Amino acid sequence: MDLDRSTRRRGEALNTAILAAAWQQLQDGGYGSFTIDAVAERADTSRSVLYRRWKDRGALLEATLGFGLASDRPDVPDTGSLREDMIEFLRSSNASRARLAPILSVLAASYFADSGRSFADARGLFLENSGVRPATDQILERAVARGEADPARLTTRVRAVALDLFRHDLLTTMREIDDAQIEAIVDEVFLPLVQPL
Repeated sequence: MDLDRSTRRRGEALNTAILAAAWQQLQDGGYGSFTIDAVAERADTSRSVLYRRWKDRGALLEATLGFGLASDRPDVPDTGSLREDMIEFLRSSNASRARLAPILSVLAASYFADSGRSFADARGLFLENSGVRPATDQILERAVARGEADPARLTTRVRAVALDLFRHDLLTTMREIDDAQIEAIVDEVFLPLVQPL
């Protein structure tokens, strides 16, 4: 597996190659086949290279989740309307995240149960380490500037409610959510909580 010096990957290029291989391994084989050996083989590198970067399988898995979630992250829409921004964002998330629901469900039942960690922990690490601002924060910031949202009403729970409901529906049905459900989340729950009274 040792590449000659002219083609040897180093630094960030090697990390990216390993995480891309790990993400593919997780999608293809699930948690059960996500081992240091399998990822090293798929990335065409050695176990020792992986262990120099991640202390164990769990640390590699969390880094892999962060990488995968970042690479599949939908763009933040800017339609000029809070309602349309949220609907478009949830539609984009639906298209990119629905195929991940089975993977995340299995992880919740295996790795997260074994480790005592949760998907929220992995997501929090990703947001913290990547410096990425949540899309809903960006959408709401613009809505406040337009007078469509009341900053006094934007608690942490209220900011997260649309995505929390979306994720719940996605993980319980294991398939894309239809447009009527997305619109109901936005119109019946989200907008009444954030709009000025």
